[in-house]
Amino acid sequence: MTPLRHTADTDTGQDKFRDECGVFGIYGHPEAPALTRLGLYALQHRGQESAGIATADGERLYLTRAMGQVSEAFDERTLASLSGDVAIGHVRYSTAGDSRIVNAQPILIDCVHGEIALCHNGNLINAPELRTDLVSQGCIFQTNSDTEVVLHLYARSKAATPQDAIVESVAHVHGAFSIVLLTKDLLIAVRDPHGFRPLVLGKLGDAMVVCSETCALDLIGAQYVRDVEPGEVLVITRDGARSYRPFPVAQPSHCVFEHVYFARPDSLVFGQSVNEVRTNLGRLLAREAPADADVVVPVPDSGMCAAIGYAEESGLPIQMGLIRNHYVGRTFLAPQQEIRGFRVRVKLNPVKNIIEGKRVILVDDSLVRGTTSRKIVGMIRAAGAREIHMRISCPPTVSPCYYGIDTPSRSELIASSHTVEEIREFVKSDSLQYLSLTGLRQAVGSRSGDYCNSCYTGEYPVEAPRDEEAYMQMALKLPGDR
Repeated sequence: MTPLRHTADTDTGQDKFRDECGVFGIYGHPEAPALTRLGLYALQHRGQESAGIATADGERLYLTRAMGQVSEAFDERTLASLSGDVAIGHVRYSTAGDSRIVNAQPILIDCVHGEIALCHNGNLINAPELRTDLVSQGCIFQTNSDTEVVLHLYARSKAATPQDAIVESVAHVHGAFSIVLLTKDLLIAVRDPHGFRPLVLGKLGDAMVVCSETCALDLIGAQYVRDVEPGEVLVITRDGARSYRPFPVAQPSHCVFEHVYFARPDSLVFGQSVNEVRTNLGRLLAREAPADADVVVPVPDSGMCAAIGYAEESGLPIQMGLIRNHYVGRTFLAPQQEIRGFRVRVKLNPVKNIIEGKRVILVDDSLVRGTTSRKIVGMIRAAGAREIHMRISCPPTVSPCYYGIDTPSRSELIASSHTVEEIREFVKSDSLQYLSLTGLRQAVGSRSGDYCNSCYTGEYPVEAPRDEEAYMQMALKLPGDR
């Protein structure tokens, strides 16, 4: 058993699974570039590293990309340089490796099929092998992103039409992908046969919209129509939308962690309200793991919905005993060794008059390495709490994800090698309990069989890499666009 340690290496305050990427596309609107920027604002939580927009005017494609958040990437002058009534956009968080503008999306190429721009949310498990094979055949890669593999396959395709070339190229990749592509006169959306990552279709007047979450539709005033189905290829032209299902049918395996943590609570994801599922997680957690306590305190912001459900079910009051500083970015650095311990405290601060002398139920959505939970428990203890009962609204995370979530390796997941009691001792809470897998499945409802729970079970719907350590080392060189 690996001993539990609290080291400076993990003292970052980033003890969560990292967000993925967000994609957005709109066809047939005169304000397509501006609406795409708005859509990316709504999807900012899915990636804060870089942002980009590509547009088409029927003759050619236009592209702008920048490092940083949407507010930093696009000003009015930039938008004015983008011509056309069709656009796609992307916000990116890379899983590992370089954070460079060359890896920002959309990626635009010109080949025998004409210009094409691509945005991708997901992770291609066989990208390292495909890349090696393509390089041996003379392909020259410009990025170290797995997404570029799809474009090289596309450029080499002998198919007669761009949509056929896209289908042919995507058929070679395995894993998770929700992709939007743009040619001079087409917008194409593709979702992998398992439907790991979300993708929805909407309408804004006569314009059609595809995006990662419905919160982006809400912001621009568009109407949700339906999900892009697993294995579906949706081709949008001036004549409307045509749907194809060219891939073999597979068991749906929607990522349950979208409901636990990633998606915005005001979104519909996989046809369900994220807010309602998260609140149900808290209700079921209260039934499974009650505690004699005085107050329920959420870890903001991700633990809020579950804490509300826990409080409703338990009859205990919920109070904001922790306040989050929303103006601290994920890249906050403490340059001196002696102040590294302040990283978490810069982001969260306890409210002493709520906590002092109280028995506190602390609700969070997940516990990954345990280092941040340990610090939060320590802050609440220092604020005078009599008891701290930690409750986690998902099961213990024991396995890494290969389908578009940046999880640590198995050895870094505290629950993969330690019992709940050992974790409790490490975080220094008076008690610790997780929601059961049965409870998680109950919270997502009758379609629970359509969800991927591999991070809790180690059972993968698409074959995982046989050598995890080798795969993780390759991922450092070839980051996924998640």
